[in-house]
Amino acid sequence: MAQELDAIDARILDLIQVDASLSVADIADKVGLSSSPCWRRIKRLEEAGVVTRRVTLLDRQAIGLDFEVYAAVKLTQPTRDNLEAFESAVAGFAEVVDCALVTGAVDYVLRVITRDIHAYDDFLRDQVLTLGLVSDVQSRIVVRQVKTTTALPLRLVSPHVAAE
Repeated sequence: MAQELDAIDARILDLIQVDASLSVADIADKVGLSSSPCWRRIKRLEEAGVVTRRVTLLDRQAIGLDFEVYAAVKLTQPTRDNLEAFESAVAGFAEVVDCALVTGAVDYVLRVITRDIHAYDDFLRDQVLTLGLVSDVQSRIVVRQVKTTTALPLRLVSPHVAAE
């Protein structure tokens, strides 16, 4: 069941998903609360599992991770054991930043970040294809990122959050 969000909860979540470094005092000021009640709301949202973690986002090009690929992966046999084995292996692949089990002609879509096409080729040959579970990989190289965000569209679940 989805967590019910009142207007203040929704505004707090909107603020912290855009900038997790905001202090409780800054958040409280922006939502019209004092620090203590604001802190209690944030703690309640964390304990309810609405806020799962806070992270720092990096500019991948600035650190030399310029190559992004969406890889559509088809397993040889999509049995329960093979699905679990593939998912367990993917969890340990640093290059995979997103993995989704999907419907349709393929079984998974991976978002892979590496240094360059050669590093991606090494990743496929040395990690993905050596699993013995994969029958096909269709790679889509990202030419330009048009939109990327980690912020969820809270206005879809709470009318109290303005579209930005």
